[in-house]
Amino acid sequence: MSQADLTLFETAKPNGEANRIDPLDLPVHNWYRFVLSFPPHLVRDYVRRFDLNEQSLLLDPFCGTGTAVVECQKMGLRAVGVEALPMPAFASRVKVDWSVNPELLLRHATDIAERTAQVLHAQGITDDPALSRSTSPNLLKTLPPDTFRLLLKDSISAVPLHKTLVLLDLIKNSTNNPFQDHELLALAKALVSRIGNLKFGPEVGIGKVKNDAFVAQPWQANVRSMASDLRSITSEPWQQATIYHADSRDLSATLTPRSIDAVFTSPPYPNEKDYTRTTRLETVILGFADSMADLRHSKKSLVRSNTRSVYITDTDDVLVKSNPTVQELARRIERRRLDLGKTSGFERLYHRVTKLYFGGMTQHLASLRQVLRPGAFLGYVVGDQASYLQIMIRTGQILGEIAESLGYKVESLDLFRTRLATATGEQLREEVLVLRWPG
Repeated sequence: MSQADLTLFETAKPNGEANRIDPLDLPVHNWYRFVLSFPPHLVRDYVRRFDLNEQSLLLDPFCGTGTAVVECQKMGLRAVGVEALPMPAFASRVKVDWSVNPELLLRHATDIAERTAQVLHAQGITDDPALSRSTSPNLLKTLPPDTFRLLLKDSISAVPLHKTLVLLDLIKNSTNNPFQDHELLALAKALVSRIGNLKFGPEVGIGKVKNDAFVAQPWQANVRSMASDLRSITSEPWQQATIYHADSRDLSATLTPRSIDAVFTSPPYPNEKDYTRTTRLETVILGFADSMADLRHSKKSLVRSNTRSVYITDTDDVLVKSNPTVQELARRIERRRLDLGKTSGFERLYHRVTKLYFGGMTQHLASLRQVLRPGAFLGYVVGDQASYLQIMIRTGQILGEIAESLGYKVESLDLFRTRLATATGEQLREEVLVLRWPG
Protein backbone atom coordinates (compact mmCIF):
# COMPACT_ATOMS: atom_id res chain seq x y z
CA MET A 1 0.00 0.00 0.00
CA SER A 2 1.57 3.28 -1.09
CA GLN A 3 1.10 6.80 0.23
CA ALA A 4 -1.27 7.43 -2.68
CA ASP A 5 -3.50 4.57 -1.58
CA LEU A 6 -4.30 6.27 1.73
CA THR A 7 -6.81 8.97 2.46
CA LEU A 8 -4.75 11.37 4.59
CA PHE A 9 -6.53 13.82 6.85
CA GLU A 10 -4.31 16.79 7.70
CA THR A 11 -6.81 18.29 10.10
CA ALA A 12 -4.91 17.78 13.33
CA LYS A 13 -5.35 20.44 15.95
CA PRO A 14 -2.22 22.28 17.16
CA ASN A 15 -0.29 20.08 19.57
CA GLY A 16 -1.24 22.14 22.60
CA GLU A 17 -4.90 21.73 21.80
CA ALA A 18 -4.60 18.11 20.69
CA ASN A 19 -2.81 17.09 23.90
CA ARG A 20 -4.92 19.23 26.20
CA ILE A 21 -7.16 17.54 28.72
CA ASP A 22 -10.13 19.72 29.53
CA PRO A 23 -10.65 20.10 33.32
CA LEU A 24 -14.11 18.62 32.79
CA ASP A 25 -12.42 15.44 31.51
CA LEU A 26 -10.23 14.92 34.58
CA PRO A 27 -12.75 13.06 36.79
CA VAL A 28 -11.92 9.32 36.90
CA HIS A 29 -9.33 9.63 34.10
CA ASN A 30 -7.03 11.36 36.55
CA TRP A 31 -7.16 8.55 39.12
CA TYR A 32 -4.13 7.02 37.38
CA ARG A 33 -2.79 7.80 33.89
CA PHE A 34 0.20 7.11 31.68
CA VAL A 35 2.23 10.14 30.63
CA LEU A 36 1.20 11.13 27.08
CA SER A 37 -1.90 8.91 27.01
CA PHE A 38 -4.23 10.08 24.28
CA PRO A 39 -6.79 12.59 25.60
CA PRO A 40 -10.45 11.66 26.23
CA HIS A 41 -11.71 14.07 23.58
CA LEU A 42 -10.10 11.88 20.91
CA VAL A 43 -12.28 8.95 22.00
CA ARG A 44 -15.41 11.12 21.75
CA ASP A 45 -14.40 12.31 18.27
CA TYR A 46 -14.20 8.77 16.91
CA VAL A 47 -17.24 7.47 18.79
CA ARG A 48 -19.19 10.12 16.89
CA ARG A 49 -17.43 9.35 13.61
CA PHE A 50 -18.16 5.61 14.01
CA ASP A 51 -21.81 6.46 14.80
CA LEU A 52 -21.92 4.34 17.97
CA ASN A 53 -24.91 4.20 20.31
CA GLU A 54 -25.90 2.69 23.65
CA GLN A 55 -26.24 -0.78 22.12
CA SER A 56 -22.79 -0.69 20.50
CA LEU A 57 -19.85 -2.49 22.11
CA LEU A 58 -16.43 -0.83 21.77
CA LEU A 59 -13.19 -2.72 22.38
CA ASP A 60 -9.84 -1.31 23.44
CA PRO A 61 -7.45 -4.27 23.01
CA PHE A 62 -4.46 -2.33 24.39
CA CYS A 63 -6.41 -0.46 27.05
CA GLY A 64 -3.50 0.65 29.26
CA THR A 65 -4.93 2.80 32.02
CA GLY A 66 -8.41 2.81 30.51
CA THR A 67 -8.86 6.12 28.71
CA ALA A 68 -11.13 4.68 26.00
CA VAL A 69 -13.20 2.42 28.25
CA VAL A 70 -13.67 5.08 30.93
CA GLU A 71 -14.73 7.66 28.36
CA CYS A 72 -17.20 5.22 26.80
CA GLN A 73 -18.64 4.53 30.24
CA LYS A 74 -19.01 8.25 30.82
CA MET A 75 -20.89 8.49 27.52
CA GLY A 76 -23.23 5.65 28.47
CA LEU A 77 -21.70 3.24 25.94
CA ARG A 78 -20.77 -0.40 26.43
CA ALA A 79 -17.05 -1.10 26.39
CA VAL A 80 -14.52 -3.85 27.00
CA GLY A 81 -10.78 -3.52 27.53
CA VAL A 82 -7.89 -5.96 27.25
CA GLU A 83 -4.52 -5.25 28.85
CA ALA A 84 -1.51 -7.56 29.21
CA LEU A 85 0.31 -5.76 32.04
CA PRO A 86 -1.15 -6.42 35.52
CA MET A 87 -0.85 -2.93 37.00
CA PRO A 88 -2.57 -1.02 34.16
CA ALA A 89 -5.19 -3.79 33.90
CA PHE A 90 -5.91 -3.37 37.60
CA ALA A 91 -6.07 0.42 37.23
CA SER A 92 -8.54 0.16 34.36
CA ARG A 93 -10.73 -2.27 36.32
CA VAL A 94 -10.86 0.07 39.30
CA LYS A 95 -11.51 3.14 37.16
CA VAL A 96 -14.69 1.63 35.72
CA ASP A 97 -15.99 0.53 39.14
CA TRP A 98 -18.26 3.38 40.23
CA SER A 99 -20.32 1.30 42.67
CA VAL A 100 -18.38 2.45 45.74
CA ASN A 101 -20.13 4.72 48.24
CA PRO A 102 -17.95 7.86 48.31
CA GLU A 103 -18.78 8.84 51.90
CA LEU A 104 -17.99 5.38 53.26
CA LEU A 105 -14.78 5.32 51.18
CA LEU A 106 -13.69 8.60 52.77
CA ARG A 107 -14.56 7.40 56.25
CA HIS A 108 -12.62 4.19 55.80
CA ALA A 109 -9.57 5.96 54.36
CA THR A 110 -9.57 8.43 57.25
CA ASP A 111 -9.53 5.51 59.69
CA ILE A 112 -6.65 3.87 57.80
CA ALA A 113 -4.68 7.15 57.81
CA GLU A 114 -5.18 7.57 61.56
CA ARG A 115 -4.05 4.02 62.24
CA THR A 116 -1.01 4.56 59.98
CA ALA A 117 -0.07 7.65 62.00
CA GLN A 118 -0.40 5.68 65.22
CA VAL A 119 1.85 2.87 64.02
CA LEU A 120 4.48 5.29 62.74
CA HIS A 121 4.33 7.38 65.95
CA ALA A 122 5.01 4.26 68.00
CA GLN A 123 8.11 3.76 65.86
CA GLY A 124 9.26 7.34 66.33
CA ILE A 125 8.37 8.26 62.74
CA THR A 126 6.06 10.97 61.40
CA ASP A 127 4.53 11.37 57.98
CA ASP A 128 5.80 14.95 57.76
CA PRO A 129 9.36 14.97 56.36
CA ALA A 130 10.03 18.34 58.05
CA LEU A 131 9.57 16.69 61.42
CA SER A 132 11.38 13.44 60.65
CA ARG A 133 14.29 12.20 62.71
CA SER A 134 16.99 9.77 61.72
CA THR A 135 15.82 6.19 62.00
CA SER A 136 17.97 3.09 62.18
CA PRO A 137 17.76 1.20 58.87
CA ASN A 138 17.31 -2.00 60.87
CA LEU A 139 13.95 -0.72 62.12
CA LEU A 140 12.57 0.03 58.66
CA LYS A 141 10.32 -2.32 56.71
CA THR A 142 11.50 -3.20 53.24
CA LEU A 143 10.84 -5.70 50.48
CA PRO A 144 12.36 -9.18 50.20
CA PRO A 145 15.74 -9.00 48.42
CA ASP A 146 14.58 -10.68 45.19
CA THR A 147 11.58 -8.36 45.02
CA PHE A 148 13.56 -5.23 45.90
CA ARG A 149 15.97 -5.94 43.03
CA LEU A 150 13.10 -5.50 40.57
CA LEU A 151 12.84 -1.80 41.45
CA LEU A 152 14.70 0.79 39.42
CA LYS A 153 17.70 1.92 41.47
CA ASP A 154 16.84 4.86 43.77
CA SER A 155 13.20 4.89 42.61
CA ILE A 156 12.10 5.11 46.25
CA SER A 157 14.07 5.92 49.40
CA ALA A 158 14.16 3.77 52.52
CA VAL A 159 11.97 5.85 54.84
CA PRO A 160 9.17 6.54 52.32
CA LEU A 161 9.23 2.84 51.42
CA HIS A 162 8.82 1.91 55.09
CA LYS A 163 5.88 4.29 55.51
CA THR A 164 4.32 3.02 52.28
CA LEU A 165 4.56 -0.60 53.44
CA VAL A 166 2.96 0.29 56.78
CA LEU A 167 0.06 1.95 54.97
CA LEU A 168 -0.17 -0.89 52.46
CA ASP A 169 -0.38 -3.52 55.21
CA LEU A 170 -3.22 -1.66 56.89
CA ILE A 171 -5.14 -1.36 53.60
CA LYS A 172 -4.70 -5.02 52.69
CA ASN A 173 -5.34 -6.37 56.19
CA SER A 174 -8.43 -4.30 56.88
CA THR A 175 -11.22 -6.82 57.53
CA ASN A 176 -13.87 -7.09 54.80
CA ASN A 177 -12.59 -3.96 53.08
CA PRO A 178 -14.88 -3.18 50.11
CA PHE A 179 -12.71 -0.16 49.26
CA GLN A 180 -9.38 -1.96 49.01
CA ASP A 181 -8.97 -1.69 45.24
CA HIS A 182 -9.74 2.03 45.15
CA GLU A 183 -7.42 2.65 48.10
CA LEU A 184 -4.65 0.67 46.39
CA LEU A 185 -5.04 2.63 43.17
CA ALA A 186 -4.85 5.89 45.14
CA LEU A 187 -1.58 4.60 46.62
CA ALA A 188 -0.25 3.65 43.17
CA LYS A 189 -0.79 7.18 41.95
CA ALA A 190 0.83 8.64 45.07
CA LEU A 191 3.86 6.39 44.61
CA VAL A 192 4.65 7.70 41.14
CA SER A 193 3.65 11.32 41.69
CA ARG A 194 4.72 12.17 45.26
CA ILE A 195 6.30 9.34 47.26
CA GLY A 196 8.94 7.95 44.92
CA ASN A 197 11.83 9.62 43.14
CA LEU A 198 10.64 9.05 39.58
CA LYS A 199 10.49 11.56 36.77
CA PHE A 200 8.81 11.19 33.40
CA GLY A 201 9.95 13.00 30.31
CA PRO A 202 8.23 10.94 28.78
CA GLU A 203 10.54 8.02 29.56
CA VAL A 204 10.74 6.99 33.19
CA GLY A 205 13.90 7.97 35.03
CA ILE A 206 15.15 8.96 38.45
CA GLY A 207 14.72 12.56 39.54
CA LYS A 208 15.82 14.19 42.77
CA VAL A 209 16.34 11.51 45.41
CA LYS A 210 14.34 12.45 48.53
CA ASN A 211 15.41 10.98 51.86
CA ASP A 212 11.83 11.31 53.08
CA ALA A 213 8.42 12.17 51.68
CA PHE A 214 4.79 12.45 52.71
CA VAL A 215 2.96 9.15 52.19
CA ALA A 216 -0.43 9.17 53.93
CA GLN A 217 -1.10 12.79 52.95
CA PRO A 218 -0.95 12.38 49.13
CA TRP A 219 -2.73 9.04 49.41
CA GLN A 220 -5.63 10.66 51.28
CA ALA A 221 -5.72 13.50 48.76
CA ASN A 222 -6.11 10.96 45.95
CA VAL A 223 -8.89 9.18 47.84
CA ARG A 224 -10.69 12.50 48.35
CA SER A 225 -10.45 13.18 44.62
CA MET A 226 -11.94 9.75 43.89
CA ALA A 227 -14.79 10.36 46.31
CA SER A 228 -15.53 13.73 44.72
CA ASP A 229 -15.65 12.14 41.27
CA LEU A 230 -17.88 9.31 42.47
CA ARG A 231 -20.36 11.81 43.92
CA SER A 232 -20.65 13.48 40.52
CA ILE A 233 -21.28 10.31 38.50
CA THR A 234 -23.23 7.90 40.68
CA SER A 235 -26.56 9.44 39.68
CA GLU A 236 -25.83 9.13 35.94
CA PRO A 237 -26.88 6.08 33.92
CA TRP A 238 -23.83 4.00 33.05
CA GLN A 239 -22.94 0.50 31.91
CA GLN A 240 -19.85 -0.85 33.62
CA ALA A 241 -17.09 -1.81 31.24
CA THR A 242 -15.38 -5.20 31.46
CA ILE A 243 -11.59 -5.42 31.72
CA TYR A 244 -9.59 -8.55 30.87
CA HIS A 245 -5.98 -9.14 31.86
CA ALA A 246 -4.95 -10.96 28.69
CA ASP A 247 -2.73 -11.02 25.59
CA SER A 248 -4.15 -8.93 22.74
CA ARG A 249 -2.59 -11.30 20.20
CA ASP A 250 -5.14 -13.98 21.10
CA LEU A 251 -8.44 -12.15 21.50
CA SER A 252 -10.56 -15.10 20.39
CA ALA A 253 -9.62 -16.83 23.65
CA THR A 254 -11.13 -13.95 25.65
CA LEU A 255 -13.99 -12.37 23.68
CA THR A 256 -17.25 -13.63 22.19
CA PRO A 257 -17.22 -14.17 18.40
CA ARG A 258 -18.78 -11.37 16.32
CA SER A 259 -19.54 -9.26 19.40
CA ILE A 260 -17.50 -6.08 18.78
CA ASP A 261 -18.97 -3.10 16.90
CA ALA A 262 -15.90 -0.84 17.02
CA VAL A 263 -12.29 -0.66 18.20
CA PHE A 264 -10.41 2.35 19.48
CA THR A 265 -6.96 1.84 20.90
CA SER A 266 -3.30 2.82 21.02
CA PRO A 267 -0.96 -0.16 20.71
CA PRO A 268 2.71 0.09 21.68
CA TYR A 269 4.95 1.74 19.11
CA PRO A 270 8.13 0.10 17.73
CA ASN A 271 10.66 1.89 19.90
CA GLU A 272 12.72 1.33 23.05
CA LYS A 273 9.98 2.17 25.54
CA ASP A 274 9.78 -0.66 28.09
CA TYR A 275 6.28 -0.42 29.54
CA THR A 276 7.20 -2.74 32.40
CA ARG A 277 9.69 -0.10 33.59
CA THR A 278 7.12 2.69 33.36
CA THR A 279 4.92 0.99 35.97
CA ARG A 280 7.65 -0.91 37.83
CA LEU A 281 7.50 0.96 41.15
CA GLU A 282 3.80 0.49 41.79
CA THR A 283 3.74 -2.96 40.17
CA VAL A 284 6.33 -4.27 42.62
CA ILE A 285 5.20 -2.50 45.78
CA LEU A 286 1.52 -3.38 45.32
CA GLY A 287 2.48 -7.01 44.76
CA PHE A 288 1.73 -7.55 41.06
CA ALA A 289 5.30 -8.81 40.52
CA ASP A 290 7.39 -10.46 43.23
CA SER A 291 10.14 -12.02 41.15
CA MET A 292 11.98 -11.83 37.85
CA ALA A 293 9.84 -14.77 36.68
CA ASP A 294 6.70 -12.64 37.19
CA LEU A 295 8.25 -9.81 35.21
CA ARG A 296 9.30 -12.17 32.43
CA HIS A 297 5.79 -13.62 32.24
CA SER A 298 4.36 -10.11 31.78
CA LYS A 299 6.87 -9.24 29.07
CA LYS A 300 6.11 -12.41 27.13
CA SER A 301 2.41 -11.46 27.00
CA LEU A 302 3.21 -8.19 25.19
CA VAL A 303 3.58 -7.31 21.53
CA ARG A 304 7.36 -6.97 21.22
CA SER A 305 8.12 -3.27 20.85
CA ASN A 306 11.51 -2.92 22.54
CA THR A 307 14.68 -4.98 22.73
CA ARG A 308 14.40 -5.57 26.51
CA SER A 309 11.35 -7.73 25.83
CA VAL A 310 12.82 -9.94 23.10
CA TYR A 311 13.34 -13.64 23.85
CA ILE A 312 15.15 -16.29 21.84
CA THR A 313 11.95 -18.35 21.62
CA ASP A 314 9.91 -15.51 20.03
CA THR A 315 8.34 -16.44 16.69
CA ASP A 316 5.99 -13.56 15.78
CA ASP A 317 8.46 -12.44 13.10
CA VAL A 318 7.50 -15.51 11.03
CA LEU A 319 4.14 -13.84 10.30
CA VAL A 320 5.82 -11.04 8.31
CA LYS A 321 8.39 -13.22 6.57
CA SER A 322 6.72 -12.57 3.22
CA ASN A 323 6.01 -8.87 3.84
CA PRO A 324 8.49 -6.96 1.63
CA THR A 325 8.01 -3.62 3.42
CA VAL A 326 8.84 -4.99 6.85
CA GLN A 327 11.71 -7.11 5.55
CA GLU A 328 13.30 -4.17 3.71
CA LEU A 329 12.88 -1.96 6.78
CA ALA A 330 14.65 -4.55 8.95
CA ARG A 331 17.46 -4.84 6.37
CA ARG A 332 17.94 -1.07 6.33
CA ILE A 333 18.18 -0.98 10.13
CA GLU A 334 20.74 -3.80 10.17
CA ARG A 335 22.79 -2.22 7.35
CA ARG A 336 22.80 1.06 9.26
CA ARG A 337 24.02 -0.72 12.40
CA LEU A 338 26.86 -2.37 10.51
CA ASP A 339 27.82 0.89 8.78
CA LEU A 340 28.00 2.66 12.16
CA GLY A 341 29.89 -0.18 13.81
CA LYS A 342 27.30 -0.55 16.57
CA THR A 343 27.86 -3.81 18.44
CA SER A 344 25.90 -3.74 21.71
CA GLY A 345 23.51 -6.58 22.41
CA PHE A 346 20.47 -4.30 22.20
CA GLU A 347 21.60 -2.71 18.92
CA ARG A 348 22.04 -6.15 17.39
CA LEU A 349 18.36 -6.79 18.11
CA TYR A 350 16.96 -3.66 16.45
CA HIS A 351 16.20 -5.34 13.14
CA ARG A 352 14.68 -8.38 14.85
CA VAL A 353 12.42 -6.46 17.22
CA THR A 354 11.10 -4.51 14.23
CA LYS A 355 9.99 -7.76 12.58
CA LEU A 356 8.65 -9.11 15.88
CA TYR A 357 6.61 -5.95 16.41
CA PHE A 358 4.87 -6.04 13.06
CA GLY A 359 4.49 -9.80 13.35
CA GLY A 360 2.81 -9.39 16.73
CA MET A 361 0.48 -6.74 15.33
CA THR A 362 -0.30 -9.07 12.43
CA GLN A 363 -1.24 -11.78 14.91
CA HIS A 364 -3.40 -9.27 16.82
CA LEU A 365 -5.27 -8.09 13.72
CA ALA A 366 -5.76 -11.67 12.51
CA SER A 367 -7.16 -12.76 15.88
CA LEU A 368 -9.39 -9.69 16.05
CA ARG A 369 -11.29 -10.65 12.89
CA GLN A 370 -13.12 -13.43 14.75
CA VAL A 371 -14.68 -11.09 17.32
CA LEU A 372 -15.65 -8.22 15.00
CA ARG A 373 -19.12 -7.74 13.58
CA PRO A 374 -19.32 -7.08 9.84
CA GLY A 375 -18.95 -3.37 9.16
CA ALA A 376 -17.05 -2.67 12.39
CA PHE A 377 -14.83 0.44 12.38
CA LEU A 378 -11.42 0.48 14.04
CA GLY A 379 -9.19 3.36 15.12
CA TYR A 380 -5.51 2.79 15.97
CA VAL A 381 -3.53 5.69 17.45
CA VAL A 382 0.02 5.05 16.23
CA GLY A 383 3.17 7.07 15.70
CA ASP A 384 6.12 7.28 13.35
CA GLN A 385 9.33 6.18 15.03
CA ALA A 386 13.05 6.73 14.48
CA SER A 387 14.41 5.04 17.60
CA TYR A 388 16.40 2.40 15.74
CA LEU A 389 19.50 4.22 14.45
CA GLN A 390 17.31 7.02 13.03
CA ILE A 391 15.73 4.80 10.38
CA MET A 392 12.19 6.10 9.90
CA ILE A 393 9.40 3.63 10.67
CA ARG A 394 6.06 4.79 9.23
CA THR A 395 4.02 2.76 11.70
CA GLY A 396 0.56 3.75 10.52
CA GLN A 397 1.29 3.12 6.85
CA ILE A 398 2.83 -0.30 7.49
CA LEU A 399 0.00 -1.38 9.79
CA GLY A 400 -2.48 -0.25 7.15
CA GLU A 401 -0.70 -2.43 4.59
CA ILE A 402 -0.78 -5.42 6.95
CA ALA A 403 -4.46 -4.83 7.73
CA GLU A 404 -5.33 -4.81 4.02
CA SER A 405 -3.53 -8.13 3.54
CA LEU A 406 -5.81 -9.57 6.25
CA GLY A 407 -9.02 -8.36 4.62
CA TYR A 408 -9.55 -5.01 6.33
CA LYS A 409 -10.32 -1.86 4.37
CA VAL A 410 -8.21 1.22 5.11
CA GLU A 411 -10.54 4.21 5.45
CA SER A 412 -8.02 6.93 6.34
CA LEU A 413 -4.82 7.84 8.12
CA ASP A 414 -5.63 10.94 10.19
CA LEU A 415 -2.94 13.22 11.55
CA PHE A 416 -3.58 13.62 15.28
CA ARG A 417 -0.49 15.46 16.53
CA THR A 418 3.27 15.66 15.98
CA ARG A 419 6.17 14.88 18.29
CA LEU A 420 9.74 16.17 18.17
CA ALA A 421 12.37 13.45 17.72
CA THR A 422 15.16 14.50 20.06
CA ALA A 423 17.84 12.60 18.10
CA THR A 424 17.10 14.20 14.73
CA GLY A 425 15.07 17.32 15.52
CA GLU A 426 12.44 16.02 13.09
CA GLN A 427 8.70 16.24 13.68
CA LEU A 428 7.22 12.75 13.82
CA ARG A 429 3.58 12.15 12.93
CA GLU A 430 1.16 10.61 15.39
CA GLU A 431 -1.86 9.38 13.50
CA VAL A 432 -5.14 7.52 13.79
CA LEU A 433 -5.29 4.65 11.34
CA VAL A 434 -8.96 4.05 10.57
CA LEU A 435 -9.95 0.59 9.33
CA ARG A 436 -13.21 -1.15 8.53
CA TRP A 437 -13.88 -4.86 8.76
CA PRO A 438 -16.18 -5.84 5.83
CA GLY A 439 -16.83 -9.31 7.27
